[in-house]
Amino acid sequence: MTKSDLVNNLGTIARSGTKEFMEALAAGADVSMIGQFGVGFYSAYLVAERVVVTTKHNDDEQYVWESQAGGSFTVTRDTSGEQLGRGTKMVLYLKDDQMEYLEERRIKDLVKKHSEFISYPISLWTEKTTEKEISDDEDEEEKKDTEEGKVEDVDEEKEEKEKKKKKIKEVSHEWNLVNKQKPIWMRKPEEINKEEYAAFYKSLTNDWEEHLAVKHFSVEEDLPLNISRETLQQNKILKVIRKNLVKKCIELFFEIAENKEDYNKFYEAFSKNLKLGIHEDSQNRTKIAELLRYHSTKSGDELTSLKDYVTRMKEGQNEIYYITGESKKAVENSPFLEKLKKKGYEVIYMVDAIDEYAIGQLKEFEGKKLVSATKEGLKLDESEDEKKKQEELKEKFEGLCKVIKEVLGDKVEKINPENAIMDELRKRADADKNDKSVKDLVMLLFETSLLTSGFSLEDPNTFGTRIHRMLKLGLSIDEDDEAPENDTDMPPLEDDAGESKMEEVD
Repeated sequence: MTKSDLVNNLGTIARSGTKEFMEALAAGADVSMIGQFGVGFYSAYLVAERVVVTTKHNDDEQYVWESQAGGSFTVTRDTSGEQLGRGTKMVLYLKDDQMEYLEERRIKDLVKKHSEFISYPISLWTEKTTEKEISDDEDEEEKKDTEEGKVEDVDEEKEEKEKKKKKIKEVSHEWNLVNKQKPIWMRKPEEINKEEYAAFYKSLTNDWEEHLAVKHFSVEEDLPLNISRETLQQNKILKVIRKNLVKKCIELFFEIAENKEDYNKFYEAFSKNLKLGIHEDSQNRTKIAELLRYHSTKSGDELTSLKDYVTRMKEGQNEIYYITGESKKAVENSPFLEKLKKKGYEVIYMVDAIDEYAIGQLKEFEGKKLVSATKEGLKLDESEDEKKKQEELKEKFEGLCKVIKEVLGDKVEKINPENAIMDELRKRADADKNDKSVKDLVMLLFETSLLTSGFSLEDPNTFGTRIHRMLKLGLSIDEDDEAPENDTDMPPLEDDAGESKMEEVD
C-alpha cells in the first residue's frame, strides 16, 4: 500500500462500520458480535494491544503504520527496518491474557474454522522435532581422534557384532500450508472425482474412513444469495435454505436405500434421527416414513419397510399391526401376537424407545392405520364360522372361567382357550370345581405371566411356597409328611483331604 492507502483504509474511523464497532466494544458489547459492523482489520484489537503494519508499494516508499486503538495512529517512512521490496507485513503485539493465540494448535484451529477454503494460501511457521538414529562411532568420533596409539586386541566375534545405535532429537523450522483444501463447491460436479470428494470430506470432518455417499447441488437459481449480510442475519433467507437442505438430504437417503448393504450401515447410525424427523417434521413425515425399517414376524433377520409390509398384507386386512417392547426377543414371544399370527397377519417389531413417539405422530401409512397389537379391545374381522366356534369355546370354558374369577377376581379379563394348559385346567375344573391344585395352578399361571411381562410380584414368598407345593405334588410327596428336624450331617473330611492328592507325572 502507498502512504495514502494506509491513511484512507487503515486510519479512517467510520470506514466500513469501524466507528460503530469501536463504540459498541467500548460500551461492553459481546465480541462475538464481530461481523455485524463490517469491520475486519480492527478485529485485530480484540487480541492485540498494538498493531504495526509495514508495507511497500511499487510506486512509493516503504512505510510503517502503527496504532494502539486509542483513536490515533502514526505513519512514518521506514528507512531502517527490513526492506520488503514489495508487499505488506503485519505484526500483532498480543495482550497478556491472549497469549493462547501464539500456540500453533490455536492458530490452525482458527484457520480451519474461518479460512479453510479461501483461495489464497495461508502458511504457518512451525517447529518440527524429528528423531535421528546415529551409531556410537559417529557420536564419539572426536574422542577417538584424540586417543591415537591406543590399540587393544579384540576378538573376531566382538568385531562382527552390530554397532550400537542411539537416537537423538533434531529441531527444525519450516513453513507449512494450513488451508490445503480448495472450495470444490465452486466447481461443477462433473469436474470433481471421487478422490477429491474423499479429501474434502476428511478435511471437513477429521474422519479417517471413507464417506458413504455424496450429494452435490447448487441453489443459485432458487435463492437470491447476492443479498447483504444484514438481510441474511435477519434470518429471512435461512428458512428457504433449510427447506432445500432437508429436501436434498431426503433425496440422498433414497439414493442410498437403493443399495441394501449401504443403507443398513446408514440406518444403524441414523435410524433414531429419522424417527425424530417423523416426530418433528410434519411436512416431510410421509417421505421419511418410507425410509423406516423394522423387523417383523415375517422378515426373519432382515429389516423390512412399511411399503413392503403393505404389499404383503392379506386380503381384507385394512390395518398395519405393530408391537412395542424393549427388544426383538422380548416382543416376538409376546402372547399378544398369537391371535394375529393365527390369522396370518404380519406384525412389526418396534423396539426403540423413540418408536412410540414417532408412531404417535405418523398414525397411518398409505391410507392404512397403524394399530398396536397390545391395544385394549383390539378387534379382528371374523367369519361366521369363527364367531360360531368362539361361542362354543366360551360355553365350554365357562366352568374354568368361574374358578379363575373366584381366585383372581378382576385381575384377568380374557383367557386363551386354545392354550394346552388352559384346556387341561378346564378338564380338572369340570371334574372338581373345588380342586385345590387347579386353584394353585391358576394363581401360579397368573404370577408367572406377570414375571414374564416384566412386572413384580406383591408376595414373592407365597409364590415360592406355591412352587414348592406343586413340586411336591409332581413328585407325589404327601404334604403332611414332616421334614426331619435335623439336617443330615455332611460326612467329615479325611485328615489330609485339604491337601492335594495329585500324583506327579513326568
